[in-house]
Amino acid sequence: MDVRINQADGQPIYLQIVNQVKYLAASGRLRVGDELPPIRVLAERLLINPNTVARAYRELEILGIVEKRKTAGTYVAEGAPTLIKRERIKILADRVDMLLAEAHRLDVPFEDLLALVNKRRETLRFNEDLKP
Repeated sequence: MDVRINQADGQPIYLQIVNQVKYLAASGRLRVGDELPPIRVLAERLLINPNTVARAYRELEILGIVEKRKTAGTYVAEGAPTLIKRERIKILADRVDMLLAEAHRLDVPFEDLLALVNKRRETLRFNEDLKP
């Protein structure tokens, strides 16, 4: 699990961990049943206090993203796919909001923006034959 901490972010470290784990799950890089690193291991890797990692894991557990198995570790929860779908939409909604705000600042009409999105979609069209 690739988690990186940015001390200059302004966001609490435990929230950075929570948000990155949610993103990893939403993007499919973490799947239901995958084990997260033990608290001490992740804390050592990130050079942070283990209590910070424990707090992040508790928050993820409260959100239903992970589940603790007594003496067996922390795993991506069975109920996570529904939450993960919601998280995917939230990630995209945040990016759409940024795009709309930027278009507004640049005085680009919505219709032109929509035409640009459609044009880019055609240019970047993913090969449908490659889907599993």
